[in-house]
Parts: sequence; C-alpha cells; structure tokens
Amino acid sequence: MITIKTKEDIAILREGGKRHAEILRQLATMVKPGVHSSELEAHARELISDGGDKSAFLDYTPVGSKRPYPAALCVSVNDEVVHGIPNEKDKILKEGDIVSLDLGLVHKGLITDAAITVPVGKISPELEKLLEVTKKAMMIGIKAAKGGKRVGDIGNAIERVAAPFKYGVVEELAGHGVGYDVHEDPYVPNYGEPGKGEALKPGMVIAIEPMFNLGSARIKLDSDGYTFRTADGKPSAHFEHTVVITKSGAEILTQ
Repeated sequence: MITIKTKEDIAILREGGKRHAEILRQLATMVKPGVHSSELEAHARELISDGGDKSAFLDYTPVGSKRPYPAALCVSVNDEVVHGIPNEKDKILKEGDIVSLDLGLVHKGLITDAAITVPVGKISPELEKLLEVTKKAMMIGIKAAKGGKRVGDIGNAIERVAAPFKYGVVEELAGHGVGYDVHEDPYVPNYGEPGKGEALKPGMVIAIEPMFNLGSARIKLDSDGYTFRTADGKPSAHFEHTVVITKSGAEILTQ
C-alpha cells in the first residue's frame, strides 16, 4: 500500500536525512586502499549510535530472505551491485576499485535510504565516467519525479541517460517507497514508459536508485543470500537519494 507522509513525518525525515548524508560523507573519507570493509561497518555503527539513531538494515529481513541482514552498512565492491556484506568476507579495498556504500537510517522512528559509489584511490577514466553518469541519472530521475507524473516517467528518464553509453540498466532491483518501513510501495524501476505506472502524489516518499553496469544488465545472487553481482563480472555503480514528492518537484531529503 502506498502511504502519504504527514508534514510532521516529512520534518522528521528531513532531519534524519541530513544526519544520513553526513554519515555517508564521513564514511566516504575513509575509503582508501588497504581499508577493510569491516572498518567501514564499525564506523557506520559508531556514527549512527552517536547521533542517537538506529540502523534500518541491521537485523532487517526482506521478503524472501532466509536470515536477517547482518550489518548496518552495505559495502559493494566492483562487480558487487548492491547488498555486499562488510563483515562476512575479508573484503579489503584496493587502488582502482569502486565501492558502493548503502545505508538505511532510523531517526525518531522514520527511515531514510541513500547510497553513494566512491573511487578507491585513482580509478580508470572508464570507471570515472560510469560513476559520473550513474549519479547524473539519479539526479535526472529525481527531476522527473513530481506530483501528477508517474513512476514510469522516473524510470524512463534514468534509462535514457544510460543508453548512449550502452550501460546495463539493472532491471531486477529498483527504487521503492520508504519512511515507515525500509521497503514500501511503490516499486520504482530504473526503466519504463512515460505516463505509465503508479501516480506520484505530494507527500509520497520514495528512494530513487539507479544501478548501472559497465557491461551486461544481467545480475546473479551470491550464496550469502544478499550480495548481487554482475553476471559478467564487470563493475557496477549505484547512487540513491530519498525524496519527498511535491506538486512542483521532488525535495531531496538525504543531502
């Protein structure tokens, strides 16, 4: 069921979103060659706790999963598209890697969701372009989100950004409603037809999150039950903001 958030809810989400953005900013400064993903996880938990908030991901069990997610942060490196677990493998960042940091935050009972993809040291021009275009697609998708439009308008705007570069647009994973729960309706794919899909109404809060692969759009699920990888082993980038729909556009809450 799609929910419309109250003015009071949005004020809390706006406050939590600012905290959320600052945590991601601080985590991004830690990303260097030789850093263990477990160090990022530990610092994420510390920053969340210091603010008096909670992780939305830790111990959360999505529909269809056999166990709760065991971390506060998703750390997905190179060909890991999303949901990489930071504390189950000896995942050490190397020069030239790219790493997605995906965080869910509970502030005063309400949830925001956001992600960034960060270079580890100096990366190739090809990867720089992948990060640049994926982030641009997120912002263009956000620009397409406003009261009176539809979910398909967001997806179409995003996939049009990827097309000239022949990036694989991940179809099995998508953005979503958020706020009262980690995953709410509507489902917000990164592809679509203008004017199709659920109507966007003021007060709806959604996470917009393009995932672009350097190669094929196909993905596969690891044996850990959470980590999605590109099927061809090529790198993937992921950016995400939580926004609230208004009559004139979308306000970014996680910045």
